[in-house]
Amino acid sequence: MTTRYKMTIAYDGHLFHGFQSQPHQRTVQGTVEAALKKMTKGKNIIVEGSGRTDAGVHALGQVIHFDYPDKEIPPARMICALNSMLPLDIVFKECEIVNSDFHVRYSAKGKWYRYYVSLDRFVDPFKRFYTGHYPYPVDIDKMKMAARDLLGTHDFTSFAASGGQIKNKVRTMYYVNVAKNEQSNEIVFDFICSGFLYNMVRILVATLLEIGRGKRPVDDIPRVIMTKDREQVRETAQASGLFLYHVFYEDVPEKYRLDRE
Repeated sequence: MTTRYKMTIAYDGHLFHGFQSQPHQRTVQGTVEAALKKMTKGKNIIVEGSGRTDAGVHALGQVIHFDYPDKEIPPARMICALNSMLPLDIVFKECEIVNSDFHVRYSAKGKWYRYYVSLDRFVDPFKRFYTGHYPYPVDIDKMKMAARDLLGTHDFTSFAASGGQIKNKVRTMYYVNVAKNEQSNEIVFDFICSGFLYNMVRILVATLLEIGRGKRPVDDIPRVIMTKDREQVRETAQASGLFLYHVFYEDVPEKYRLDRE
C-alpha cells in the first residue's frame, strides 16, 4: 500500500545538472530521491517531474509526484520532513495527497515559463546566474507585436532543439507577454503553452530579441513557423534566465487565454 504525493518545489538550478537523475551528477530528482531514501530507511522511491529542466534552469513552481511506501504522512508534515533534509537551493512549498491515477506530467493542462534578460552593458555578477544577458538596444514594441504571432495552435518544429524525443510538435500557445522593467534594466518574457519542446522557450526568446534588435523583420514569426526548419532560428538564449513558473492542472484560466482574442 502506497500513498501518492503531489508536491510543488522551487529550486535554484545554478548548481544542479538539470532535473533528471544522471550518474555522478548533482540533479534535483536525485537529491529528492536521496532524501526520501533516508526517510524510508533505504527504500528506493522514484520521483516524477512535470518537466525536465536543463542544467542551470530554475523553478518556482516545478511539480513532482511519488508513491510513499510507508505509513501515510500528513501533507504539512511531509513538507517539513523533506525540507529539513534538503540543501538550501531546494525548498518544497506545497503538498497534497492525490489519487493513484494522477500523473504529474500527463495530467498537466499547461505550463508557464518566465525568462529574464539583462540589458546591462556588462554582465552583473549578482545577476549572472539568474538572467540571460543581451547588451544591445532593443525595441520592446516590435517584440510585443511579433509575440502575438506565437498565439494559437502551431507546429513549433522550428523552435525545438535537436535532441528532443517528442515527434508531435504541435502545441497551443495561450499567452505571451513581453515587458521592460526599467528599474532593473531587464526584459521579462512570459509564455503559457499546452506544452513545451526541448529548449523551446530559450529559442523563442532568442528569436524575439533578434526582432527587437532589428536583425529580423517584425513579421518573421509566421514564416519561421511555416518552414518547420530549426535552421531558420539558430540562436538559443542562455539557460540562466529561465524559470519554470507554474504548472496548470486545471484548464488555463480565461485571463491567460490570449489565443482566443
